[in-house]
Amino acid sequence: MEKTYDYGIIGAGPAGVTTALIAANNGKKVILFEKDKIGGICLNKGCIPTKTIMHSADLYRDAKSSENIGIVANDLQFDIAKVMEHKNKVTETLRNALTKTLQGKDVEVVNKEAKVTADKTIEADGVQYNCEKIIIATGSEPKPLKDYPFDHEFILNSDDLFELKQKPQKVLIVGAGAEGIEWARIFKDIDCEVTVAEAASRPLSIADEEVSKYVERLFKTRQINLKTSTTIAKIENKQVTLSNGDVLNPDFVLVAIGRIPLKPQIDGKATVIGDACGQLMLANFAMYQARALVSGIRFDNVFVPSVIYGTPEIAWIGANEQDLPYGSYHKAVCPVRMLGKAHCDNEMEGFVKVLTYENKIIGAHIISKEASAIIHQFAIAMQNEISVEELKKVCFAHPTYSEAVYESMMML
Repeated sequence: MEKTYDYGIIGAGPAGVTTALIAANNGKKVILFEKDKIGGICLNKGCIPTKTIMHSADLYRDAKSSENIGIVANDLQFDIAKVMEHKNKVTETLRNALTKTLQGKDVEVVNKEAKVTADKTIEADGVQYNCEKIIIATGSEPKPLKDYPFDHEFILNSDDLFELKQKPQKVLIVGAGAEGIEWARIFKDIDCEVTVAEAASRPLSIADEEVSKYVERLFKTRQINLKTSTTIAKIENKQVTLSNGDVLNPDFVLVAIGRIPLKPQIDGKATVIGDACGQLMLANFAMYQARALVSGIRFDNVFVPSVIYGTPEIAWIGANEQDLPYGSYHKAVCPVRMLGKAHCDNEMEGFVKVLTYENKIIGAHIISKEASAIIHQFAIAMQNEISVEELKKVCFAHPTYSEAVYESMMML
């Protein structure tokens, strides 16, 4: 007898799981197909393991530079085996919790590869499932260099980094987007020599130009070798020649030039969401898109924040200044060093920049400790059309990094 469901979802990453849980909460019968691990790229090979490793690197860096604030740490070591062991425990704990949540909501999970074989029909392992609505949330995979595919030994993608057995000495990273910047910070913090080659004329080319310029300064200060307008000319015998003529001998090359959407065979009608739809490849975008699909909430890419982790964090939402017509907006920039909390924490790098039009926020760009938290204050204000004057009335706790929101409002 053919099984029938309200929702058939292929892919158990952020988009698929969010769709499944909301639909189940709404009383729908849901089946979720996942050929690999529950949690998708984000939980198993992306956001969570990267940030777990980064936390270890941050602590190591802080311990090395803590003498000037009264903490002396001797004989420090970065034990990559234990770091990876901790990373595995974190991802396993979260994956188990997510699996139990799905079970608690009566979401049926099939750990098999699935494909859409007809309208309202999904097939997995020879079994057909009738689904009133079919959702494709199969994620993405790392994009390779055109002439040099991944060999997973010398030319690596981000997935390969989670299996490192020893700490590298020299690393070449191709790409200065979010992924390249985060891994450049991690490797530099654990005492690696890091070179970043970026084809564009500036790092983080999708961001506000003022943010890009500050990232260049941060890289220079921390002795991360950034080569803009530079590509790979040749890789031969583990020697890399860049387009600017530089010859490098890294332990490996990390290719971080983006991701490619993944879609299964589709021979019927289906809705594609998350990374697979090829728009913003962010877990929060995928979950936001899923909520809009199932719950009917307002959905607008403008209200999706982006965050790059490390020290200091980088976050933005809305318009970039270079894209706005000259004279049509107002701008305020609050240097982080204006904040008492920044001095307390010895974290004074960065700024909070706000763009407004007709007394409403249209863009915000942050380089600061806790930027990943602060950006949501701007997101809430933008989505709810809260005016600058109304924000000036809010009482911000002192001392906090969030006071930069208030200070920037008072500059407008």
